[in-house]
Amino acid sequence: MNVTVTPLGLGCAQLGNLYRAMSDENAAATVARAWDDGIRYFDTAPHYGLGLSERRLGAALTGRPRAEYAVSTKVGRLLEPNPGGSSRRDEAGFDVPATLRRRWDFSADGVRRSLDESMARLGLDRVDLVYVHDPDDHFDDAVTGAVPALVSLREQGMIGAVGIGMNQAPMLAEFVRRGDVDAVMVAGRYTLLNQPALDELLPLCEERGVAVMAAGVFNGGILATPEPGTKYDYVDAPPELAEKAARIAAVCQRHGAELPQVAMALPAAHPAVASVVVGSQSPEQVAANVARARRPVPPELWYDLIDAGLLRQDTPVRTAA
Repeated sequence: MNVTVTPLGLGCAQLGNLYRAMSDENAAATVARAWDDGIRYFDTAPHYGLGLSERRLGAALTGRPRAEYAVSTKVGRLLEPNPGGSSRRDEAGFDVPATLRRRWDFSADGVRRSLDESMARLGLDRVDLVYVHDPDDHFDDAVTGAVPALVSLREQGMIGAVGIGMNQAPMLAEFVRRGDVDAVMVAGRYTLLNQPALDELLPLCEERGVAVMAAGVFNGGILATPEPGTKYDYVDAPPELAEKAARIAAVCQRHGAELPQVAMALPAAHPAVASVVVGSQSPEQVAANVARARRPVPPELWYDLIDAGLLRQDTPVRTAA
């Protein structure tokens, strides 16, 4: 991949008011803290707050040396006017007025329109990495429309790299096998709670030199704060997963480590993973995550998790410390 990303990236869904609103000032301060702490990879999407995340990220990066950072955004959802929506809130988990609505479009024309609109919101004339976003129910359209369109844009120099971003591993592996793909973003499928990406996706990416961005490493929150009512992949965590997270946390505690620290370290250890992308609600959360990413994990912790049946036997942990 001809795009450089830092080992820790800032996921910018929260800049789009994911679950709860934040101020423009807090959004700018969050990005500024990430920059000050050495993060140079920022991931966003039109989906995040109906374009709010892209606008805030673009504003926060204004004046930064363009050659020093990488931005990724996504295509697949076009934003269109939603008459009468100003009196309602968005129904996709973002605390914003529903003045726009999303429409799936994985066609070549849709990709170009989406990217043009994203660049306008970001204030950029080029995006480093563009992912086809959540094509689960649109595989054929993505293979025949979106991916070739992005490859063409890459050849023209409008984007730096082509990626696919999904919450599942098997279809990502199929895209890697079929398409001219530089990177994948796998969300929530290589974590302390589940590792299906180990079955095929990660070995295939390592073999073919496809960069992996690991997102959703806290599985929606349960691996950051395993408490009653916490989220697992955007819904309330099932009791059995809450219990497993608590057992993992107990092993971490015995070794003097934090659960979220270890949750970030696991994907970072895999040789195919180029960046672990973590969202933050505030500058303080950014600082905490950066500190966690820099803190070593005792090697014995991994083997205790494997021995307890809490981590797969084939999990590569040789570099996790």
